[in-house]
Amino acid sequence: MTWRLLAWSGIAVAVLVLIVGGVWLFTLPAASVFKLQPPITQQEQDATLAALKPKRTRPLIAIIGINDMTETTDYLMPYGILKRADIADVVTLATGPGPVTLFPVLKVEPDATIAAFDAAHPDGADYVIVPAMSRDDDPVVMQWIRRQAERGAVIVGICAGGKVVASTGLLDGKRATTHWFYLKHWRDNHPDIRYVADRRIVVDRGVATTTGISASMPMSLTLIEAIAGRARAEAVAHEIGLPGWDARHDSDAFRFTRPFALTAIRNTLAFWNHEQLGLALMPGVDEVSLALVADAWSRTLRSNAATFAANGDAVTTRNGLRIYPQAVATGWPADRLLPALGAVSPAQALDQALAGIETRYGRATADFVAMQLEYPRAQAAP
Repeated sequence: MTWRLLAWSGIAVAVLVLIVGGVWLFTLPAASVFKLQPPITQQEQDATLAALKPKRTRPLIAIIGINDMTETTDYLMPYGILKRADIADVVTLATGPGPVTLFPVLKVEPDATIAAFDAAHPDGADYVIVPAMSRDDDPVVMQWIRRQAERGAVIVGICAGGKVVASTGLLDGKRATTHWFYLKHWRDNHPDIRYVADRRIVVDRGVATTTGISASMPMSLTLIEAIAGRARAEAVAHEIGLPGWDARHDSDAFRFTRPFALTAIRNTLAFWNHEQLGLALMPGVDEVSLALVADAWSRTLRSNAATFAANGDAVTTRNGLRIYPQAVATGWPADRLLPALGAVSPAQALDQALAGIETRYGRATADFVAMQLEYPRAQAAP
């Protein structure tokens, strides 16, 4: 009798969960529709560039990360674009010695620790780029960011790195934006921040914030324009395959939708079909392409990208960053080998990765990844 009661109780709970889950899914909005936003006025653009002017002729840009989990694309993409521009000294930093483990994929050797940076540059940086991190309130990170702000650095929160910046108190009372997924958490925990919709980039009194992972591209180009002018920014945009950029954004198109939730559930439940896909890590690889492709394939909930090389030594990238392969191998099974990087520009590499995801797992999964990256796939440029 007891076992029968337990069995029926279990069935009842399962049915209740299904009913509640079904009701919850029904309440979610349907698929997003992208709307073209009005152009940014020249006055707003000029004000943004003026607010981002550096204190040095040759600026110093520091990208901060914690050793045990910093977001891949937030950390690597600004580095790759800004180093390519050659208009500033760009350094990658970590809170402690040793490599920085990036999520969802990759491991890099930073240029220095924050202690070594402070000893070499007592006047601080011109810009501090803050990626998303596994914790928003690391005391070492918060203290260091505040100290850099006091020394005159512009603090740039990339994507959910805005949560880290918010934890320092530097965004209180200021206009800002962040990744759509974390907006409610932001509002609940930092009610003094004045959220700005429909902008990829918001700058207010020494702090810049951006929406989504893919916003690293327009943010980096905006920094280049503020430092070296429009012509240099356009030249770099052409190199990375971005036909245009500005702060326009359709915030309503990025939210927790029914297709997003269903894809997450379906792909998570298909755990037996999870694949590890190989990505050859070659000397001179472009950091931006590597970050975008590895990140995209590792967000499907059906696969993860693993970089491999003939030995376990760090591989030096196009702009001098040292990245460790995740696997030691001379090759990878052909049916699970991702296309080699370098044949196309970084922006095209992302579009090709999303197209490959669609071919392998379907349109819903490609859209699911693009939504996480806050990348308006339906449009020509982020």
